[in-house]
Amino acid sequence: MSAILLLVGILSSIGLEFTAAQSIGVCYGVNGGNLPSRQEVVDLYKSNGIGRMRIYYPDEEAFQALKGTNIELILDVAKETLQSLTDSNAATNWVNKYVTPYSQDVKFKYITVGNEIHPGDNEAQYILPAMTNIHNAISSANLQSQIKVSTAIDTTLITNSYPPNNGIFTDDASPYIKPIIDFLVNNGAPLLTNVYPYFAYAGNQQSINLDYALFNQQGNNDAGYQNLFDAILDSVYAALEKVGASNLQIVVSESGWPSEGGDGATAQNAATYYSKLISHSKSGNGTPKRPGGPIETFLFAMFDENQKTGAETERHFGLFNPDKSPKYQLSFN
Repeated sequence: MSAILLLVGILSSIGLEFTAAQSIGVCYGVNGGNLPSRQEVVDLYKSNGIGRMRIYYPDEEAFQALKGTNIELILDVAKETLQSLTDSNAATNWVNKYVTPYSQDVKFKYITVGNEIHPGDNEAQYILPAMTNIHNAISSANLQSQIKVSTAIDTTLITNSYPPNNGIFTDDASPYIKPIIDFLVNNGAPLLTNVYPYFAYAGNQQSINLDYALFNQQGNNDAGYQNLFDAILDSVYAALEKVGASNLQIVVSESGWPSEGGDGATAQNAATYYSKLISHSKSGNGTPKRPGGPIETFLFAMFDENQKTGAETERHFGLFNPDKSPKYQLSFN
């Protein structure tokens, strides 16, 4: 009997360790020159023990490279495709083209219908119908237990975010996001949220201490928080509670720190942020509002993307250089 209990204990500890190790993913964007081939990138994920990937549009070359790897995948619907997927037949065709043929060999986990779509965006009207149609197509393919359909928001949809318990969806966001949240609750899917302490810090340096943003602060602040990441995440959980979705889980679908291009954007700060975010996400501590268990987190991003538009920082979030050498010494597992 003692031998059996010992074996169960060993298997349990292995399972816990595996769960924690699997909590870290990395977003794979391709808006850069001279980036490695899809196969080289997948090999880089494997050699670094990165067990999860997010890609921002259906990329069949990437699917081929991912076959048999056990890398769990977030697949985004391309923004320009959202409107077409409000037609159920188009959604079924999309799933039949990009998901079903690969589903035996590629570990699709989430399909993200819209990334950082705001209530005032033209695309906002398409999100819920497209989510519904994609979900129905996934169910028709008998993949609903494997693949969950969601959307990814940014935290501009939240206001009164400090102290975190006061977090609430903005008046503009509420009528847009509430039906989406109801859909997620009904289908057992998480809400994907992009969480960027860097932008909060860069936009409010008078009130936000750099150590607090970089997980370097010792001890809790007046609201009971030791780092800005947890505070932002819990403000979203607070907003969910206020719309009756207290059991909805959040997946952090992007989080990162740029190495140059803005205030506080240095390689040293980025290395600190990524390293401590990995440790924190895998620690099993959770957040003050959701203690216990790893935080499913996707780092942004695999490479610097020198062809991205917008602020200079947008081009400097990479963990690796185009020659596949690491920018920082990080341990993902």
